[in-house]
Order: sequence, then C-alpha cells, then structure tokens
Amino acid sequence: MPHPKSRRTVARCVALAALLSAPVTLSAGPAAAAPKTPVVDFNGDGYADLAISAPRGTVSDVLSAGYISVVYGSAAGVDTAHPQLISRATEGVPGDVHEWGLFGTRTAAGDLDGDGRTDLVVGDWNDPVVLWGSADGLGDPTKLPGAYQVGVGDINGDGHADLLANHDGGLQVRFGPLTRAGVPVSTDTLTYEDEDDASDFAVGDMNGDGKDDVVITHGFEEMQYQSAYYKGTSTGLAKTPKSTGYYTVGGVVADVNKDGYGDFIARQVSQVSETMQYDAGAVRVVYGSSSGPSTRTAKITQDTAGVPGVDEAGDNTVGYGDQFGYSLAAGDVTGDGYPDIAVGVPGEDIGSVRDAGSVVLLKGGAAGLTGTGAQAFDQSTSGVPGASEANDNFGVGVLLADVNANNRADLIAGAPQEDGAYVDSGAAWVFRGSKAGLTTTNIASFGPSSLEAPENGAYFGQGFAH
Repeated sequence: MPHPKSRRTVARCVALAALLSAPVTLSAGPAAAAPKTPVVDFNGDGYADLAISAPRGTVSDVLSAGYISVVYGSAAGVDTAHPQLISRATEGVPGDVHEWGLFGTRTAAGDLDGDGRTDLVVGDWNDPVVLWGSADGLGDPTKLPGAYQVGVGDINGDGHADLLANHDGGLQVRFGPLTRAGVPVSTDTLTYEDEDDASDFAVGDMNGDGKDDVVITHGFEEMQYQSAYYKGTSTGLAKTPKSTGYYTVGGVVADVNKDGYGDFIARQVSQVSETMQYDAGAVRVVYGSSSGPSTRTAKITQDTAGVPGVDEAGDNTVGYGDQFGYSLAAGDVTGDGYPDIAVGVPGEDIGSVRDAGSVVLLKGGAAGLTGTGAQAFDQSTSGVPGASEANDNFGVGVLLADVNANNRADLIAGAPQEDGAYVDSGAAWVFRGSKAGLTTTNIASFGPSSLEAPENGAYFGQGFAH
C-alpha cells in the first residue's frame, strides 16, 4: 500500500495489491469489429456484476481471513440490496478459515464451462476455488489444483475460455471448457527460466490472430526484469518470449486505437522495484502489431498535456509518491468504440491531505491513448460522496464495467483504507459512463456495512474481479 498508515503491513500489502493490478481484457483481431466492454455477468442477465475483494475482512471471528462481496448489476445500476458474501466459511467452499488467509486477494472471471455465464476463480497457495455462474448467481464451489495467481483468456483461439494458473515456477494453461469438477480438456505449462518470480500477467490478443497472448512481469528479489510477451498458439503459449522493452508491473491489453491489435498498457517502473512506492508514476503504452509488441510506444504521466494533476514523487523523509498507474482497467466509457483506461493514483495528495488518492480516465481514440480529454476524480470532487482523508488511497482498485447495460462502461473505484464505523473498513464508488465521459450524476457509494459484510479493517475495495 502506498501510505504509512500502518507501516508494519506496508510491504505485505504492496505485494498483494500489485497482484491485483493485472485485469484481463480481450481485444479483437484486425478483421473484427471493435470489442464491447467485457461483461462479468455471473447470473447471465446482461448486466455486469462486481466481485469486490475485502482481503483483510474478519470471518468467523478470525482476523484477515478475507472475503468477497458480490454486487449484481441491474437497469438501475448496482443492486446493493441483494449482495452475496463469499468466504472460506461459505457452505461448500473448500479450505479452512484462518488468520492471514486473505481470501479474495487474487481473482479472475470468465465463462470457464461455456454455459454463457461468468464464473469466478479465487487463487490461493493452498486451495484455489472456482464458483460457477448460474441464474441465481455464484455457487457450487469446486476446488482447483494449486495456483496463487489466476487469469482467463482464449489462448488457443478455439472460442472457449482457458484458465491460466501461475504456480510452481511456471504458468499453466488449462484449456476450456472445464468440467464442473474443474477438469480441463488439456493443459500446457510455460516454465520460467531461472525460477524468476512472475509477479503478475496481462492477457489479450496483441498480434490480431484471434488467440490471446500473455505479457508477464518478472522480477528477482528487489530487481525487475523487462516484461515478457508470450504468443498464444493453437497448442498453448509459445516458449520463446519477446521483451516489451520496458520494466512494468500489472497491465491490461486493450485496442485503444482500434486498429485490430491489442495494446499493452502498464505501470512503468525502474529496474529497482523496492523504490516503486516513492514514484510519481507513469503509464507505458506498447502498441500491438502483427508480431505482438511493436516499437511504437508512449509514456503518459500527470505532466502529460491534458492529464489533470502534477507529478509528485516521494522519499523516505516526506512520504510516498503519487504512484500514477498503480492500478489500471480498460473499458469503453463513452460508447465510441475505443477502449478507455482508468488509472488509479492512490498516493495523490488532495490539497494538503496526503495519500487521499484519485482516479484519472485516459480516453482512447484513433491516435491511441493520450491526455486529450482526460478526467480526474477524487473524494473532494463536487458530487462525489465522502471527503478526502489522509491515507484513504482512493483508486487502489479500479474497474470499468457496464453495470446498467447501456453500452457505456462505468467506473468502479475502491478506497480500501476509507474509514467507516471502523478504521480501514474500505468503500467503493460507481461513476456512470456517458457520451462525454464519466459523470458524477447518480453516483453510488457503499461499504461493507451496507452489504451486511464484516467491516472492521476489511480493506473492502482492494480489488475487483475482471
């Protein structure tokens, strides 16, 4: 986490949040129409649903056991009156409730069994679980083989979603459709060289061949390696990587200029990863091509023309930096066919209020991703419920999803250290998309208490399933 509110947990929370910043966004091939905003729709009613992580929530009187709150979409927006709570204590979910279980830290969403409804996967070192979508929502939990990070994409291009599982020094592709027992059609494993740590990955079709590719962030102890691109093939991931040319963490793949090739958008960092919390932050765009990552790139910061705000770095004497790009999400907010990018800036100071946090929307277009027309929102923005407070870290988690099915993505922003009746209970806000961009009209905001979920120190809004 980019703040000193509880310094004993800073290092742990930085690592956990970094793993949450790799949402999955699928992009179209050159001959295909522009993709719509991906819909995570657990009950198949056409409205995007939210799976909100609260990794430090208390479950069965056990601290930091963790849980997920599911909020379903509707014509009126998010339906907070009928939430669903999922934890290790939920009937049928495998594994025990235990302290620092942090259930919900790593999630992925996709239609793994091919029934037309989205399924939710929760990764863990011990007992990963998939909850299957149905007309009644998520249920019928199934234990999966070990995986501490998970993702979903169509790696072999057969039209079925595949499960990606990061574990034991490699990335395993479990080809879909999966059975309800969690059994894939077949598997393929990409083994990492020299046992390097793969901290996160992004999935999408960068070369326009109809098969999803994977961009993996690698590191070793406090050092980063340049992110590596692995091409999707009919038999799995190519075993020879191509460097993106940049040190990045997290990321999404989205065709922001609508040329038929997915573009890789990620937080750019220095090679020394231990300094990330002090960065002002930067977003690197690596444009796609027929050979994957191309030499056309762009760097966007808060000093880029049109982007609200100013780059502000930190150090161990003055505190943390803005961390522009800490979290990222893709979706078409304006309905013009070009994906836009939500950028979390959780270390942003609002006036004299340190680390209050903000979210910036960068708009896609024929010229690619630029600062033109960018918007910024924080809890001091007129019309936004709440108030900017030190260390709220508004924007640690971001998601773009069309919760009211009007063909415009809405922004969901999380502030896991927002105080409610308890410290660090967390909260989430839903900003409506419109032709002009995001709007503060009809904003919904809610925390765990309004969803009948445990509140004390829950870190609700740490991340969202993509």
